[in-house]
Amino acid sequence: MKRQLSVGQSLALLAVLGLGGSLTTAPAAAGEPKTPRVEWGQCPEDVAAEAAPTELQCATVAVPLDYAEPEGEQIDLTVSRLAAADPDKRRGVLMLNPGGPGGSGLALSALLVAQGLPSSVTDRYDLIGMDTRGIGRSAPVSCGFTTDSPYYANIPPYAADDTAVIAQAKVAEQAAQQCADNDDDGMLRHLTTANTARDLDRIRAALGEEKTSYLGYSYGTALGAAYASMFPEHADRIVLDSNIGDTHLDRDGMRRYALGMEQTFPDFARWAARRHDSYGLGRTPEQVRASYLTIAGALDDAPVAGIDGSLFRLLTFSHLFKQTQYPKLAQTWQAMLEGDEAAARGLSAVQKETRDGALSPADNALTVFLSVTCNDVEWPEDVNTYRRGVTEDRERYPLFGAATANITPCAFWPYAPAEPPVKIDAEGPRNVLLLQNRRDASTPHRGGKMLREKFGDRARLVSVDDSGHGAYVLGDNSCALNTTTRYLVEGEMPAKDTSCRAD
Repeated sequence: MKRQLSVGQSLALLAVLGLGGSLTTAPAAAGEPKTPRVEWGQCPEDVAAEAAPTELQCATVAVPLDYAEPEGEQIDLTVSRLAAADPDKRRGVLMLNPGGPGGSGLALSALLVAQGLPSSVTDRYDLIGMDTRGIGRSAPVSCGFTTDSPYYANIPPYAADDTAVIAQAKVAEQAAQQCADNDDDGMLRHLTTANTARDLDRIRAALGEEKTSYLGYSYGTALGAAYASMFPEHADRIVLDSNIGDTHLDRDGMRRYALGMEQTFPDFARWAARRHDSYGLGRTPEQVRASYLTIAGALDDAPVAGIDGSLFRLLTFSHLFKQTQYPKLAQTWQAMLEGDEAAARGLSAVQKETRDGALSPADNALTVFLSVTCNDVEWPEDVNTYRRGVTEDRERYPLFGAATANITPCAFWPYAPAEPPVKIDAEGPRNVLLLQNRRDASTPHRGGKMLREKFGDRARLVSVDDSGHGAYVLGDNSCALNTTTRYLVEGEMPAKDTSCRAD
C-alpha cells in the first residue's frame, strides 16, 4: 500500500540543528569555488525514524550566507542520501525538493520509495534530499509565529467584504514587522530562490559531481527552473512536476490558486454527489457546489467550533490536493451542515496539520515561505490594489478568489529584493521535462503551459488527465509514470508535448 504524501507539504519541521556527518577537504574542479567533499554519516534519529524502513545517510555542506561575500559567513545545510542500489548502473545524483518554500526534504527519498518510485530509478541514482537554507536542520529561521497568531497560513483568509481586506492588511503588516523584529542575525533577507539554486550547485560540487539531475514538486519547480537557467552546464535531467509557472511566486501566481480550485472542485463535487446518501451534500455536482457556498456563508455569520467561513474555504482548498482526502473533506462538510461542534473540533484538529497552502501552525514553515516569496520579487504595497483584486476575483472565482487575491505580508516586507528574479533561459540543452495535471488546485495547468513557453525548445510538457497535486509517483497515471521514468533512466525525452489520458 502506498504511503500518502501531500506534495509540497513539510515532511519534517525540525527545531534543532543536527550534524549528520563531517566534511573533509578535497580538491575543487577548475573554475569552481573550493568546496569540501561530503563525508556521510548517520542521520538524526527523527529523520531516520521518518525514513524507516529505508535507511538514509546524512551530512552537512557549508555554503555562504551571502553570495555577494562568498568568503564571508557560512551556514551549514543538512543533506541526505539514498545511495544507488546498483553501483554498476549508477549514472549520478538526483536532487529532490518537495515544494513549499518551507518543506523539509530530508526524508523525501524514502517517502517516494514508499510511494512506488521504480527501482530502475533507485538503481541508477543517489537520491539527494535536503533541508534548504532556513528550513529545519539548515540554519532554521523564525518569525516567532505561534498557533494562536492572527497570521496562521500562507494563503490569506477569504475576504467576505471590503472591510475584511482592510482588517487583513493590519494582520499582514503586523506579521511583516514581527519577522523584522525577530531577524536578529539578518538571515531572512538571504532566503531567495536564486540563493537556494546557488546552494544546489555548491552541494553538487561537494558531492564531486560534474552534473546533477533534479526532481522538484510544486515550488520545487520554481527552484528547478532557476537552477536549470543559472547553471545549464551542470543541469542533467530535470523533471518539474506541478509547475507554478516561473522561478518565483508572485501575486498573479497566488491568484491562480483560485483558478485551480475552480477547475479541480468539480471532481470533488461529482464524487460527493455519487455519495449523497452517505454525506448528504447534494445529489448533483451543482447541488454540491451550492452546499459549499451555503455552508461558507453560514460560517461567515456563525462559526462552528472555531471554524469560520474563511477557514472552511481554506480546508476545502487543501483537501482537493488528493482524491484520497475527499472522504475527510466530506466529513467536515457534514459536521458543518449538522452543526456538530464535537465532530468539527476533532476534524479541525487533524486538518491543522496540513501544509503548503493550508493551515500550518509551524513557525519555521511560515517564516521560510514568507521570506522567499517576499524576497524574490516586488509585491504591490498599496492596499487599494488588493481591495480591487479581491472584488474582481470574488466574481471571477467565487469559490476561493477573495482569499488568494487578499493582501499578504509581502506588501509590508521590510527588505527589498536584492536582485531581479531569475529569468528562465531558453538557451541550453533540451533537458527539462514538465509534468502537469490538468486539474490541480494550487498549480493549475496554466502554470505548466507558462513554463513550457518560457523554456522554449529546452522543454517538453506532459499534460495529465488527472486531478490533484503531483503527477510522477504521487499520482496514479501510468503514462505520466512511464514517460518520466524513461526520461530519468534512458534519457528519452518526448519528441513533442504529450497528453496522458486518464487510466
